[in-house]
Amino acid sequence: MRAAARAGVRVLAGPLKWFERELRFHPRVAGGHPLAAYVLGLAFGFGWTPCIGPVLGAILTLSATQTSLSQGITLLSFYAAGLGVPFLLAALFMRGLVVAMMTGQLSAFSFWLLKAVPALGRIG
Repeated sequence: MRAAARAGVRVLAGPLKWFERELRFHPRVAGGHPLAAYVLGLAFGFGWTPCIGPVLGAILTLSATQTSLSQGITLLSFYAAGLGVPFLLAALFMRGLVVAMMTGQLSAFSFWLLKAVPALGRIG
């Protein structure tokens, strides 16, 4: 009997072993390169298309049926602001977030937040 089986660890064999594999894409593009930003944008767009597409389609349809051009521009402006402002805020505060992660303050804040709002620990 194998040591893993004796320790109570279930050893998978046969066709189920295929599910244990891991595939990762490791492009050899250095950070800060325009190509890296393009690839990240493609991945983001591919992942968000099912979420953003129907809403954008509805906003475009609504703006096309407005009686004046300014009403359509207003709708599209609010949509663009609602989509873009969170990214701009994340970029603005990201530098401080990195410092908090490196110093361990982000973990301290997480533990404090769980103590202050225990319901957050039951999410997920």
